[in-house]
Amino acid sequence: MIRVVVTGMGCISAVGHNIGEMAATLKAGRCAIGPLTVMNVERLIVRIGAEVAGFDPLRHFEEKRVAIMDRFSQFAVVASRQAVAQSGLDLRGDLGLKTAVILGSGVGGMTSLDESFLRLYQENAKRLYPATIARMMVSAAVSHVTMEHGVRGPAFTATSACASATHAIGMAFQMVRAGMMPVALTGGTESVFTPGTMKAWEAMRILAPDTCRPFSRNRKGLVLGEGAGILVLEDREHAMARGAPILGEIIGFGMSADAGDIVLPSQDGAMRAMKSAIADCRQTPESFGYVNAHGTGTVLNDVTETAAIHGVFGSHARRLMVSSTKSMHGHALGGAGAIEAVATLLALRDGFVPPTANFTESDPQCDLDYVPNKARNQDVEYALSNSFAFGGLNAVLALRR
Repeated sequence: MIRVVVTGMGCISAVGHNIGEMAATLKAGRCAIGPLTVMNVERLIVRIGAEVAGFDPLRHFEEKRVAIMDRFSQFAVVASRQAVAQSGLDLRGDLGLKTAVILGSGVGGMTSLDESFLRLYQENAKRLYPATIARMMVSAAVSHVTMEHGVRGPAFTATSACASATHAIGMAFQMVRAGMMPVALTGGTESVFTPGTMKAWEAMRILAPDTCRPFSRNRKGLVLGEGAGILVLEDREHAMARGAPILGEIIGFGMSADAGDIVLPSQDGAMRAMKSAIADCRQTPESFGYVNAHGTGTVLNDVTETAAIHGVFGSHARRLMVSSTKSMHGHALGGAGAIEAVATLLALRDGFVPPTANFTESDPQCDLDYVPNKARNQDVEYALSNSFAFGGLNAVLALRR
């Protein structure tokens, strides 16, 4: 099997507009959740989120290009620029024919969709903006990334709710490992701060009114976030031959379906995905030192994930460090797995474990080491990044320093 390394990373999220800002925020354990400013909150009950504050698309794109790009596509291109620049690759020549782009997004251009409905139903517009479909389609971000970098290889979008980005990274990993492509741009992106989307989430009654406290006894639910994370994956020999920086390695990928409830999590499904990722990289559970948990902050998810970790790791679970970075950057839905994969790779590269922020008191049913509130200086060689989606669609990455 070909070894698959990471030679570029890019990220824009509530915890930073680039990798440097993100690393500093994670190390400081700063929560980026706050009042929403990117949308009209007049009709909302829950008025907080983890938004990409201060993002001005005109600082990144010409005005005519902004007109055809939804916010989720803008995030993807900005993060991809960072990742490709760090990798040092030029994809506009022959290499672009041998490069894949696989991104995850749960819902696509919700900003554009919501704006079009507003014009249609509230303003009684007789026609919509001509680029509405091009902006809202869930594959738009992938298309914009291919055009940005001149990539002409396989390109598509994975959509599996909150596991979308992790499925995308896993499929890109498998393509490079199988020798189909020497390079892949992969990750995920999401932007859902619109009145319609927020009202739909409010209806589920799982949004926290104050902040996100994963695994804490007094947790009240999840907090939505937005942003994009992009990785450049590369055949290790290809990377070594050109003297590329190696930022980490993806060594395994596991998937499962609960085949149970459309929203309730399953311990069995989560366990099978983690076990599959560990088996795929031919390591033992005892090799792993850190798990970047799905950790949404809902009552059922956190208890179920804790039980699944116990089931997979046995007595070693007590020695694991487990944290949810959603406590700082919110739940970016289809883009979450990419932002969290970047966070995990930063932790492995820089020798620290990001904390679970906002932690107040222990829950007897959540009894692992959740690295509460303060990052921990710790060298870890192997880590898992978990994504467990609505509909019982689970995906787990195994990563190595």
